[in-house]
Amino acid sequence: MYIVYTAQDMTSNITIRIDTDLKKEAEELFADLGMNLTTAINVFFRQSIRRQRLPFEVRRFNDETLAAIEEGRRIARDPNTPSYGTMEELKKALHE
Repeated sequence: MYIVYTAQDMTSNITIRIDTDLKKEAEELFADLGMNLTTAINVFFRQSIRRQRLPFEVRRFNDETLAAIEEGRRIARDPNTPSYGTMEELKKALHE
């Protein structure tokens, strides 16, 4: 007696939650690259295992960048910060 394993027999399912827009953009990108999300995720996993790390660089923000992000958030929350509807309005305000 022979037991034949198919690719279906050798796979596992995973379930993840992902932002709807992010998923759509990823599907479009990978379709342009000739693959679906399953293939792209398999490529990611295989590259991670082969390299024994993430297949791209992940960096922590330095203190200067973190300070700039916080400053941007503070400015965005400040009700006294002016806003402009068009680039022309912004340019005019800069020249005043």
